[in-house]
Amino acid sequence: MTAVRKFWPLLTGIYHYDKSISTRNIGTGTIIEAPILAYLIETTQGRILYDVGCDYRKIDDPVLCDQYYGALSFPPPAMPPDHRLPARLGALGLDPRDIDLVFLGHLHFDHAGGLHDFTHADIHVHAAERAAAAEPGARGYFTDDFSAAYRWRLQHHDYDLAPGVTAIETPGHTAGHMSMLIELPHGAPILLCGDAADLTENLEHEIAPGLCYRDDETLALASIRALKSRACDCGAVLWPNHDIDFFRAHDCFPEHLA
Repeated sequence: MTAVRKFWPLLTGIYHYDKSISTRNIGTGTIIEAPILAYLIETTQGRILYDVGCDYRKIDDPVLCDQYYGALSFPPPAMPPDHRLPARLGALGLDPRDIDLVFLGHLHFDHAGGLHDFTHADIHVHAAERAAAAEPGARGYFTDDFSAAYRWRLQHHDYDLAPGVTAIETPGHTAGHMSMLIELPHGAPILLCGDAADLTENLEHEIAPGLCYRDDETLALASIRALKSRACDCGAVLWPNHDIDFFRAHDCFPEHLA
């Protein structure tokens, strides 16, 4: 029996970038709008937060913004105060300290930047991801996002965080990327792809993300196929991670899915 009681997708920001960042070698010159998402899972054993968005301090401060975002090929995301996780949680009557476990699908800046609000929580990430983020020339990481003495719980392989909440290895976009299967009390399970599939197009046409670990799409394509197979086997709905149309069709905040 699942321990999941409630599930919320949380919009933490919006950015605009060249579509080829999401669909490898496809869409160059087309600018798309993309949500930056976190997901809150309330279980009988505590509250789990999948991803924590960007570090809004790096966006608010013009000097820091130029330092961190100036070299990127797209502008910094829009992250208004009411989109930040403390505000999102506050709208639900919660505080960051009400989060027991933070699960990071990977350590890129738009997924791990908000860790500073969760210094009290256990932080789960794949061990290969921690190692790869420290490699010279690794792309997409702001290393000070995760350099503090957090309560790291390094993981390997698939594993259960709670009954009905399963972490799934999906490497390729990054070395230690992980997705998550969530069994709701009612209805079909949800399979959060994370950045293994930014867009519905990645899934439908089996297109790798634009950025792949060591510029090799082999693992990324294998992970997309594995997600599709897993969803088929258990009747889950696949949730792409940066698809604005999919998000708008499924956004229920502040209401929850159950």
